[in-house]
Amino acid sequence: MNTSASSDCGPFCRRTRREFLWEAGAGFTGVALSGLMGLQSTKASATVPEVGSAFTNPLAPRKPHSPAKAKSVIFLFMYGGPSHVDTFDYKPKLAEMDGRTIDIKTFGRGGKRNQGRVVGTKWAFKQYGQSGKYVSDLFPHLGTCVDDMAFLHSLTADSPIHGSAMLQMNTGKILSGSPCLGSWVNYGLGSVSENLPGFAVMLDPIGGPISGAKNWSSGYMPASYQGTVFRSAGDPILDLQRRSDVSGPMQRRMLDTLRDFNSEHAVLHPDNSNLAARIASYELAFNMQRHAPEAVDLSLESESTRELYGINDPRTQEFGRRCLLARRLVERGVRFIQLYSGGAHNDDNWDAHTDIEKNHNFHAGRTDRPIAGLIRDLKQRGLLDETLIIWGGEFGRQPTAEYEKGTGRDHNAYGFTMWMAGGGVRGGVSYGQTDELGSAAVENRIHVKNLHATVLNLMGLDPNRLSYFYGGLDQKLVGVESIDPIQAIL
Repeated sequence: MNTSASSDCGPFCRRTRREFLWEAGAGFTGVALSGLMGLQSTKASATVPEVGSAFTNPLAPRKPHSPAKAKSVIFLFMYGGPSHVDTFDYKPKLAEMDGRTIDIKTFGRGGKRNQGRVVGTKWAFKQYGQSGKYVSDLFPHLGTCVDDMAFLHSLTADSPIHGSAMLQMNTGKILSGSPCLGSWVNYGLGSVSENLPGFAVMLDPIGGPISGAKNWSSGYMPASYQGTVFRSAGDPILDLQRRSDVSGPMQRRMLDTLRDFNSEHAVLHPDNSNLAARIASYELAFNMQRHAPEAVDLSLESESTRELYGINDPRTQEFGRRCLLARRLVERGVRFIQLYSGGAHNDDNWDAHTDIEKNHNFHAGRTDRPIAGLIRDLKQRGLLDETLIIWGGEFGRQPTAEYEKGTGRDHNAYGFTMWMAGGGVRGGVSYGQTDELGSAAVENRIHVKNLHATVLNLMGLDPNRLSYFYGGLDQKLVGVESIDPIQAIL
């Protein structure tokens, strides 16, 4: 990874043996291929460089490429694909054309179609804030926060299928095996906290998303960068507590001995990043045994704070606890936190194929108040300016019905809405536009890659320089092409 503009000795002297063999000893075919393709590698070692005679903690804090606007990210993932035209992308034409069959090109779970029956939105829209932003009645609490939010109305993705679309939103690729956004952030910056993981994931109790752990995996990076699943009640991390017959001092002595043996081995094998990751994970787990329970102890919060997040309301209690826990993790230096709304089955997530009114009333009702509470709480504590909040799903919904009967909408990757708040984002702005029915982005079209580039940029990382050497290539979250952040909202 190249985290500085220059180096005293240049990139060559910081090569690992593996990279040197690839670039020099792998033969003239590699040189010829590089010449034909015009490839120039300017990145430093993908493994953790040695410091002295011992290993370097892969999660040690590192200097960003440029001054960061945000220190932490909270990604509120609405699994299943919330409907943009029923939430934040106001389309009055839908009501006028409700029930009419029209010529329209759509591509979703039902395949490609050229016609569809328009489904008018079931909720009224109102204007909020000084920006006058239209928000549906699904989100009355979030409506009061629009002047802190930047809406992206022209997002596009490459797949209308849940599994591949979720992988792309999380990893930049539609195929599994790549590191997630949270992994890239921690790889580039390291972790501020020595007592908690740098990447925390909180799943909906009604079930995890499709593809499971692939959505918070570190892929080809060391396991130190993968997401750690947190629970908002009970033991925060499963299988973390030591056995009852092992005391703290005994465990500490065992870890010290293991560390000594591993450190000796690391000197002989300096390019073994997995070993460094394993040593660091043991130390982190030991520290988490003491600090993780305190981090999730919401009894330490005031009654007014619990009320702000809706924890006293059965409808919003569960998601409210996770939003409050996200704020507590931010305060303790966790870099990247991802909260999922929606479980594994269609009825348990935002995937409204049959009855969108029932579906979205349920999920918006669970999340609206807690998310607004999170924004207000961070703001009043002076943390919103350095905490980037992202809201959205893997794609949006079509303006037309999927089935002959019913009010459900099919998947839509041609144009959908997400929003961001805090962390260097301009509030009260809307960027991009879909057509009059919301079927496709038509103005300032942006891709998931632009979203990722924006997040990295706000964290002080250059999305086109941050790389990891794997499979003979300098891999990047945003791919091989140069990708720009969304400057209009910065």
